[in-house]
Amino acid sequence: MARNVEIKARVDDLARVEARARGLADQGPFELEQDDTFFACPHGRLKLRELAADRGELIFYQRPDVEGPKPSSYFICPTTSPSVLRETLGRALGVVGRVRKHRRLYLARETRIHLDQVAGLGSFLELEVVLADTQSVAEGERIAHRLMSELGVLEADLVRGAYVDLLAATPP
Repeated sequence: MARNVEIKARVDDLARVEARARGLADQGPFELEQDDTFFACPHGRLKLRELAADRGELIFYQRPDVEGPKPSSYFICPTTSPSVLRETLGRALGVVGRVRKHRRLYLARETRIHLDQVAGLGSFLELEVVLADTQSVAEGERIAHRLMSELGVLEADLVRGAYVDLLAATPP
């Protein structure tokens, strides 16, 4: 199972954070439109990410819903039929929510820096420090804290849970 250390934070000034991310990045930006459908799953989270009509990813992950850097373990299975898979899983498991976002991705060494515009929620930053088999979670947390500082992210900006949780808690 692949592992990373993640943070999610609200961002008031995405342009300011992006200018800093650009200075740290080795690659990017990459523009992504993502449509994530979350399904009922008793032991973690299961989502289907549709990237195009013929390209998607079924992603299962487990991570604690806490603020700050947190470990995450995940499996990703590519699909060429995301709409059929969404319909099948929805009927079998039940849909618990859907998240649509525009993501600008930068890569800085082992870290994916996501600048997200989430429909119904606003602007966010996600960091995913991808851990090698030999790296500890503590090392990933140190990297995440360093990048938070370099990007100007404060502890008060951090959020817990997933976008689907935030949308569910947002009044209509």
